[in-house]
Amino acid sequence: MSDALAWSIFGVIVFVLLALDLGVFHRKAHEVKMKEALIWSAVWIGVALLFNVGVYFMKGRELAVQFLAGYLLEKSLSVDNLFVFLLIFNYFRLPARYQHEVLFWGIMGALVFRAVFIFCGLSLLHYFAWMIYVFGIVLVWTGLKLAFEKDKKVEPEKNIFVKIFRRFFPLTQDYHEGKFFVKLGGVLYATPLVVILLVVESTDIVFAVDSIPAILAISRDAFIIYTSNVFAILGLRALYFALAQLMKLFHHLHYGLSLILVLIGIKMLVSHYIHIPTVATLGTILLILAASVIASIIWPSKSGEASSHS
Repeated sequence: MSDALAWSIFGVIVFVLLALDLGVFHRKAHEVKMKEALIWSAVWIGVALLFNVGVYFMKGRELAVQFLAGYLLEKSLSVDNLFVFLLIFNYFRLPARYQHEVLFWGIMGALVFRAVFIFCGLSLLHYFAWMIYVFGIVLVWTGLKLAFEKDKKVEPEKNIFVKIFRRFFPLTQDYHEGKFFVKLGGVLYATPLVVILLVVESTDIVFAVDSIPAILAISRDAFIIYTSNVFAILGLRALYFALAQLMKLFHHLHYGLSLILVLIGIKMLVSHYIHIPTVATLGTILLILAASVIASIIWPSKSGEASSHS
């Protein structure tokens, strides 16, 4: 199957799912309950796995394994990112009924930024082969930092995008029924939803600096890298609402993620000397994630410990 046809099929699938998600099932703002969140999480994961089967038939076994490894990696890293989104929403006291819409448009922006990051990353590796060592060092450093990180703080007042935006638009204190902009007395005002969206988007850009180099260690195929990223990101909204009520169960996850990043960074650093099969990388990711979850269940967090890492 040609690359053009593969990209077209992927585009149609994503467009249809997003249209159904926002235009049909979530057309009206409402609080997403646990049951709905779990159902949608299962739907997005199921679609990703079905697409993985399609990759197997379209592009072969090796790229199918790369897709699955990349998807699991991005999905696991995104779980840690959800802790930060929860902090952002709590900081702004964002009503639950508006959280889905903010996440939706945040993810739309993420799809664009991820495409830019992936293109830049692949171009750098193509023209400057030594950049693989830079990416490897970044991942090892990020993994170690994550392991010893005590707190994640949300400080939107220091966000450069928010500072710039506030110079051009006055802000309201109310959410005005989930609108991003409203006209009051003939003046265009931005609601707090815009500020929250800017913080979410800029935070995702920071996340991409870690996740894109990581997946470049698994695959150099643009189609595999982008599609696995997209399917991992698209399921974030449903996963957020499912995990928002179960955060304490994953208080050891950041240790597992830090180990994954360090190991993938080492893989990049030794890639010119030692070839590590993608299957081995996939198995390692699954093993570490399973160990993190089991450790979280065996050794429950003390009061406040989970929140200190989230």
